[in-house]
Amino acid sequence: MGAQLRVYKRRIKSVTATKKITKAMEMIAASRVVKAQRKVQASTPYATELTRAVTAVATGANDKHALTTEAENPSRAAVLLLASDRGLAGAFNSNAIKAAELLIKKLESEGREVDVYVVGRRGVAHFNFRERKLSDTWTGFTDEPSYADAKKIAAPLIEAIEKDTAEGGVDELHIVYTEFVSMMTQTAVEARLLPLSLDEVAKDAGESDTLRPLYDFEPSAEDVLDALLPRYVESRIYNALLQSAASKHAATRRAMKSATDNAGDLINNLSRLANAARQAEITQEISEIVGGTAALADATAGSDK
Repeated sequence: MGAQLRVYKRRIKSVTATKKITKAMEMIAASRVVKAQRKVQASTPYATELTRAVTAVATGANDKHALTTEAENPSRAAVLLLASDRGLAGAFNSNAIKAAELLIKKLESEGREVDVYVVGRRGVAHFNFRERKLSDTWTGFTDEPSYADAKKIAAPLIEAIEKDTAEGGVDELHIVYTEFVSMMTQTAVEARLLPLSLDEVAKDAGESDTLRPLYDFEPSAEDVLDALLPRYVESRIYNALLQSAASKHAATRRAMKSATDNAGDLINNLSRLANAARQAEITQEISEIVGGTAALADATAGSDK
């Protein structure tokens, strides 16, 4: 009984230490998700106005631009996956990776070759483990992404879509990330960034279908698009990075809260088992004392005779 009691006490001590760690991680994630939410809200007005500007130029331009015109027979596409550098976030990474895999299979079934770009060590590890070729990867900033990180990611993607497919370019650019809906809900989503679907872009920007302003472009609409569209891609990637960061912190907070609660339940169960073992040990000691006393009394009585 004594050995069993020591085992319970060691396990209680170990689980208590784990509970302290998960509680601390829960509190850290809670503070980070608030900061990430603020950044998402702060980036929204800029992204909205930039989207309106791109829509105005694209709809007002007479010439077709390479970044707004769909290829007649698209043969190659790029997929950008936003995962995280760290785990301990429940199904956050697995859901995003699953959505990316489904998108890749869909594009391949439509006859497109797919170039995969990945942000986050967890996503990179997934594809490396399966020996899948990656066009480019970025790691080390998923918890607190900056606009500079978005520009770094956008540069090779814009370059790829501006190239001809015969030279290694792509016809389409898709992005897979986790959208932050609320503290309890985060959803893996995919969207096509380029070529732009003007109707969808105008709808997202809140533009009217019937009343749109007229613009004159200097030096030309194509030059304006050349300047605006990279900014548009950068802003969309930056917003997606912030959404993913907020979602990851929310998922971590929820996972750590669940781990802390489970540790508390386990400590209670182990405490009950330890108390039962201690009670059994005391009962056994009392029984041994009573038995020893009775035997001593019998021996004494026998010697008196």
